[in-house]
Amino acid sequence: MKHEWRKHEKEYYLPKAVPKKISVPKFSFFTIAGKGNPNDKAFGAFVEALYTISYAVRMCTKNGFSPIDYCEYTVYPLEGVWDISDEAKKHATHGIIDKDTLVFELMIRQPEFLTKELAFEILERTKIKKPHSLLSQIVFKEIEEGNCIQMKHLGSFDTEPESFAKMEQFAIENGYKRKLLTHREIYLTDARKTAPENQKTVLRFEIE
Repeated sequence: MKHEWRKHEKEYYLPKAVPKKISVPKFSFFTIAGKGNPNDKAFGAFVEALYTISYAVRMCTKNGFSPIDYCEYTVYPLEGVWDISDEAKKHATHGIIDKDTLVFELMIRQPEFLTKELAFEILERTKIKKPHSLLSQIVFKEIEEGNCIQMKHLGSFDTEPESFAKMEQFAIENGYKRKLLTHREIYLTDARKTAPENQKTVLRFEIE
C-alpha cells in the first residue's frame, strides 16, 4: 500500500490553525544549508537540488536499487529551519527582519527504508546522472525535534509573526519555554504557484 503523508501522518503535517503541543520523533532527511533572501533567484537552486535527490530515492527501484522494506510513497514536503546571521543579531530590531541576513537549512524528509549507506550510493549516482551544482552540499542525517508547539499558518510568509505570537502565548499559558529562537516551516503549498493569501505553512518551534 502506498504511504501518503497527507493521509497517514496528519499529526505532523496537517495541524489546525491553532497552536498545539506535539512530540516529533526522529526522522531522516536530506538537508542543505545556505543564507540569503528566499525571494532571490539563487534560493530556487537549493530547493531544486533537494527535490532532485528526493525523487532519485523515490525512483530508486527503477534504477537498479533494491532496498530492504521498500514501499511506494509520496515525496515529503519541503521544510526549512530559519535563523538570522550572527552579525545581524548584533543589530537586530525587534519585529523587523532583513531577509538578506537570513540563514537557513532546507530539508526533505526521507522514507524509513533509506539507510545512510543507500543514501550515499543514490546521491553519488545522481551526481553523475543528473548533475547539479549543489548536490555536493547535500547531507543525509537524522533529526529529532522532540516536544514542540506547532500550528498551520494561512496566508503570506510576511504575516507569520501573527501566528508565532499566538504560539508564544500558548506556550506561556501552558507553562512551556521556547527552547531555541530558530523555527521550522513546512510548506504545504508551492509559493511559486500559490497566491500569498492562499499559502499554507506549518510553523513549529521546540519547547522545554
